Amino acid sequence: MKAIICIVLLAISAFWIYRGVNHFIKPLPKPEVDTNTYWGPGKPVNYEAPTDIVPFEIKYDQTIIDDLRVQLNRTWKYTAPLENIKFEYGFNSEALRHIVEYWRDYYLPKWSKHEDYLNSLPHFKTEIQGLKIHFIHAKPSEAARKEKKVVPMLLLHGSVREFYEFIKILVEVSDVNDYVFEVIAPSLVGYGFSDAAPRPGFDALQMAAVMRNLMLRVGFDKFLIQGGDWGSIIGSTISTLFPENVIGFHSNMCVLHTPLATIKSYIASWMPEQFLPARFFYDHHFPLKDKYKFLILESGYFHIQATKPDTIGIALEASPIALAAYIMEKFQTATGVGRNQEFNAMDKTYKLDAILDNVMIYYLTGTVTTAGRFYAENLASNSLALSLDRVPSPVPMGCARFQFDLPPALDWALRDKFPNLVHSTYFNQGGHFAALELPGMLYINFQEFVKKAIAE
Repeated sequence: MKAIICIVLLAISAFWIYRGVNHFIKPLPKPEVDTNTYWGPGKPVNYEAPTDIVPFEIKYDQTIIDDLRVQLNRTWKYTAPLENIKFEYGFNSEALRHIVEYWRDYYLPKWSKHEDYLNSLPHFKTEIQGLKIHFIHAKPSEAARKEKKVVPMLLLHGSVREFYEFIKILVEVSDVNDYVFEVIAPSLVGYGFSDAAPRPGFDALQMAAVMRNLMLRVGFDKFLIQGGDWGSIIGSTISTLFPENVIGFHSNMCVLHTPLATIKSYIASWMPEQFLPARFFYDHHFPLKDKYKFLILESGYFHIQATKPDTIGIALEASPIALAAYIMEKFQTATGVGRNQEFNAMDKTYKLDAILDNVMIYYLTGTVTTAGRFYAENLASNSLALSLDRVPSPVPMGCARFQFDLPPALDWALRDKFPNLVHSTYFNQGGHFAALELPGMLYINFQEFVKKAIAE
């Protein structure tokens, strides 16, 4: 009798353990989303968005640039770095002093040329759900349209400056590739030249709705997506909520934050050869302790923006030098483990002018606070409760893993979210800003994915 009771108790315990674990790892259904939520100022009655698309030019009065030069010319108190310390404590003040001098004395006097470069791609604005959204709309030439199949694509990150070199390759004809692309590259809501949401609650789900509506506005009801950084999260969300509109989703930051992905990563750490294509890709994922250490060391900005974005925003908007240090510190880190302590690593990896272009966009638009709020909205309890990473998407998916980016998901885990994973690649170089650092390499990988996605 005691044996029977023990067996029954074990069975009941096993059932409740299974039920508890299954509650945290099972796939979830797709949530409903209102694609017409008004996010503009006030509460208009019977709002109907204007459908016009107007050209936009990046143009700032010279007095604004002169005022910035005055600010950069003030006597700033720099605290000297510790002895034998380069960037281990954050952005090196000696390096920053030289960069500020370059910014003031060489970059700003040529601002009109930088402005011309930023305007070398066609810019537009249109109103979506009460917000004026900025986007680049780059088209292949008429000759290219006759020679190759043109495929529309949505290109996502945050600020658009990272994409310039990449876009110019995407719209060109290549003898070795079958497609050219008509590219829509928006500034995310609250970033750069796009409006910010004036109320709480604008998270990745809401951003996905706006970006999808933007593509419908410009005339594309089916399109490809390429995303990195927040663009990867938003691209994944669009693919999850609106799979009928997505031809395929390609990401260069294939992260997945689910309990099951964590469990699979831990299992794979004991026998990585069973889950990775080659031994020299192990360090993309393992050792786990090193990856967690890296995330802890490099995620301080994330925590403050996810909790108190307005506090850091006030400080950064008050000082262009502080803004530059804050932004460039992440670019410096992203140059890679072997290079991120070199004083000229950013210039060697991306070119300093490109980084300063990016800093200038945040400075001129005053959007560092509103951009930071997006972290807080996505870490809010209502947003986390959606657990969108656990909602499978049927769209063809491609993953490009660059060596110095955030630790990516294994294919074994990624297929839980994207069962139609058709393209998976590892690179033993490159980092978080792949479109800026290695546009040619990212382009080739994207083309390889597109051939598979369109064949589906």
